Amino acid sequence: MKPLTSNSNVLKWVDEITSMMNPSDVVWIDGSENLYEELRKEACSTGELIKLNQEIYPGCYYHRSAKDDVARMEDKTYICTRRKEDAGYTNNWMSPQDAYRLGREIFTDSMKGRTMYIIPYSMGPVGSPFSKIGFEITDSIYVVLSMNIMTRVGQDVLDALGDSNDFVRGVHGKCTLDINRRYIFHFPEDNTIWSCNSGYGGNVLLGKKCFALRIASYQGRMEGWMAEHMLIVGIESPDGEVKYIAGAFPSACGKTNLAMLIPPEVYLKKGYRVWTVGDDIAWLRIKEDGRLWAINPEAGFFGVAPGTNAKSNYNALMSTRKNSIFTNVVLNLDDYTVWWEKLDNNPPENALDWMGNPWNGKTSKENGAHPNSRFTAPAINCPCISPEWESPEGVPLSAIIFGGRRAKTAPLVYQSRNWQHGTFVGSTLASETTAAAAGKVGVVRRDPMAMLPFCGYNMGDYFRHWLEMGKKMSNPPKIFHVNWFRTNEKGEFIWPGFGDNFRVIEWMLKRCENLVDAEESPIGYMPRPEDINLEGLNISTDTLKSLLTIDKEAWLEDVKGIEEFYKKIGDTVPQELYDELKTLADNLNKME
Repeated sequence: MKPLTSNSNVLKWVDEITSMMNPSDVVWIDGSENLYEELRKEACSTGELIKLNQEIYPGCYYHRSAKDDVARMEDKTYICTRRKEDAGYTNNWMSPQDAYRLGREIFTDSMKGRTMYIIPYSMGPVGSPFSKIGFEITDSIYVVLSMNIMTRVGQDVLDALGDSNDFVRGVHGKCTLDINRRYIFHFPEDNTIWSCNSGYGGNVLLGKKCFALRIASYQGRMEGWMAEHMLIVGIESPDGEVKYIAGAFPSACGKTNLAMLIPPEVYLKKGYRVWTVGDDIAWLRIKEDGRLWAINPEAGFFGVAPGTNAKSNYNALMSTRKNSIFTNVVLNLDDYTVWWEKLDNNPPENALDWMGNPWNGKTSKENGAHPNSRFTAPAINCPCISPEWESPEGVPLSAIIFGGRRAKTAPLVYQSRNWQHGTFVGSTLASETTAAAAGKVGVVRRDPMAMLPFCGYNMGDYFRHWLEMGKKMSNPPKIFHVNWFRTNEKGEFIWPGFGDNFRVIEWMLKRCENLVDAEESPIGYMPRPEDINLEGLNISTDTLKSLLTIDKEAWLEDVKGIEEFYKKIGDTVPQELYDELKTLADNLNKME
């Protein structure tokens, strides 16, 4: 097939990969519906995809990955920089020459008898000053169709690239799916990603965490912008004004629910609305007005299916109703629809589980869907998608939220004193393990800015980049910390969470506008209980006060944990963050 571009940089690279992989055929993905339809038919004929009931799920397909290939593989994910210290203690490191050598060994002749697909894609709206272009070479139709949902693909991407050499070179091959030779190599200094021996979306949709966070975080540091693991939402007030917030949360802390939040009835009646700009990744740049502006570089959602239902996240569920791909969920053989745990109380009886075995949801003791089963859905399907979600200019941020899961330590909400203090708050972000996570319950895991597995370079240098970005902004967003997960003596959550989190967001936005005062505390600015609206909520002011208390001993224990964590990162941790840690300890020790 004739190449779709005359860019010599692209063609030289494609030739190199083609001669290494040795495919029987090469297909350039032009973004046309005709080509996608051909590929869907072919994938259905080989069993790579199963067509779902087109009346109930128009344009939707089912896909299954191998039994040992169902999640991200952080232990086999490498940052390959020339100097080990540039990757830092929080990343696995391999030298570029060793990684390329091992990759070539695995990739050589791995596409013999297979078709190679070349996908040109844009992260961010095509042509936006925020956007970046990448290519993914793959032998998987599932990857081609999923990248079409998750990114912007086609000829216009190549037109926007022109003759430039500024593109990310992504190579994926299913190879033999050998778990012992399954790797993802990131070469930030070369704008390159190699992923081999996996077919699971999180490892093979290279635009997602690989490019949009690991490579882009490095690009952002070099070019003066930021790639963050953050949702972006717009909050519309009754007068029609919209304020935008970005938020970083470690897993199991309610990030997707907040990204698609539906406000409580009392707010809906007044005319408040929440608009989803992005549910997972934000690229942030400082513009001439001195503010931080954000885009969502993705075009789709790659969501966890189990637990998603009409009550827990109506907007996410509705996003999956057309032109989506479901992976490793239950397939109902009676009507070719899909099901997963907690979707509803009516599991199918004549079904196949995620491994393709016969499954009866009424009698089986085993789960039908894999706990990490997924849907890939176009963002445009989301009922609350923001009118600005594809704005090439992005949206201006009023606030950034960090959120962790802490049973006792962190209060419901507090505000940092300034950008530097906010960077400290983000750098110490932590969650306690739940029963769902491996290991002991209640162990504190640090996940700075929710970027621990996704930062493409040394974490201490990443903190320094945050501090430097702050110095360049004349009007930075205010930074807050939230904790929806405080518990009482019985271990029950005190705050109702979900839509009622809107009440806390309202307070934050009032703080951004200087419409309410706050009380200084050892950890930052705290709300006065009367400034959080409890209308229509079965919570007393006393209960709210208990959610806003600071336990001196628990916090001093936390100070020790932060110190240990910083020591592990090493001597790249900026002195300013140690100064903030000392201020926190001093403030706590002065407490009555």
